[in-house]
Amino acid sequence: MEKKLPKVFQNSVSKINNNKSVFYSSKNNYEPDKEIDVNQKIMDIFSSTRYVYKAVVVIKLKDKTVEKTIIGKNNDNLITIDNELIPIKDIVDINYK
Repeated sequence: MEKKLPKVFQNSVSKINNNKSVFYSSKNNYEPDKEIDVNQKIMDIFSSTRYVYKAVVVIKLKDKTVEKTIIGKNNDNLITIDNELIPIKDIVDINYK
C-alpha cells in the first residue's frame, strides 16, 4: 500500500537578486580617541601562553618609551626583572616586543 504524501510547494526560481551590493573593509576599527584599557592589556600579557615567568614588553609611558622585562605586578606597579617598579597609572600603552 503506497502512502500518499502532500505535494511540496516550490516557487519558481527565475530571478535571483541577492548579493547585488557587498561591503568589505580591511581597516582596523581602532579608534585613536578611545582610551586603551592598560589593565586589560597587562592581564592579557600575564595570562598568555607566551608568559612563563617573564615577558619582554615595550612600555609607552607618559614621557618616554622603554623596553623592560616584567616578572610580576602588584596593585599599583609592574615589577621588572631588575626589581624596578613601574607605576601602572603612568603607563599609556604596553605590548609584547
